[in-house]
Amino acid sequence: MSMHKKALATEPEPPIEYPESDGEPMAETDIHRNLMAELIAELESYFRDEPDVYVSGNLFIYYVEGNPGKRVAPDVFVVRGVGKRERRVYYLWKEGPAPEVVFEISSRKTWGDDLQRKWLLYARLGIKEYFLFDPEYDYLDEALVGYRLEDSQYTRMEVNDGRLYSETLKLELVDTGKTLRLFNPQTESFLPTRTEVEQARQQAEEARQQAEEARQQAEEARQQAEDARQQAEEARRTEVGARQRAEEDRRLEAEARQKAEAELQRLRERLQQLGLQE
Repeated sequence: MSMHKKALATEPEPPIEYPESDGEPMAETDIHRNLMAELIAELESYFRDEPDVYVSGNLFIYYVEGNPGKRVAPDVFVVRGVGKRERRVYYLWKEGPAPEVVFEISSRKTWGDDLQRKWLLYARLGIKEYFLFDPEYDYLDEALVGYRLEDSQYTRMEVNDGRLYSETLKLELVDTGKTLRLFNPQTESFLPTRTEVEQARQQAEEARQQAEEARQQAEEARQQAEDARQQAEEARRTEVGARQRAEEDRRLEAEARQKAEAELQRLRERLQQLGLQE
């Protein structure tokens, strides 16, 4: 019996499970889900050439090893210093760096948590910039709110004409009055939306097809010109041949005439010798 108890005491602890989902929907409404997906897509494209910048969203970040309850799933976040590989969850103690920037798309159910628990948690995790946006313009005192970490505490950023500047992203967040857009001051243009990217892709494809059609038409015109040149060359050769044959016929005719005249002259001279012709 004592040996059995000893064996039980040395059995390994079962592995700790870190769930990938809490069973809740990705977002409260289509507006929230679409904006989350849009921001992630725009930021992924913006950082596509930087291999150590990871963009994600609605992904569990576990920040205390051994405690699955210590987790948070930002709507959108950006991490520097890690690869772009796909992840099922983000283990802070394995990855190392915490996100530098977090976006929360506030809603009826989440705005209070965004302003209180997450506000404190993100500051404690060392997230440099924290942005909130209310796409329904109903729940926050300002639709666009931003905080910057200073001395381990968040300081609210001043919104100027519906704009906030992210020092970390080097982008402006712009409340258009209808949605949130990201603006690149260096290019003086908004980051293209998925729709704009698709339209540009379609336009580029149409331009490529038009260029290919123009190339084919030019090739056809070149071929037609070459055919016409060959036909003209063949006609010229035919004309030259006909002229040469005519000249040869004239030469042969002249030679035959000369031969006939010479033969006639010879016969006359013979007749004269025979006294048959005066």
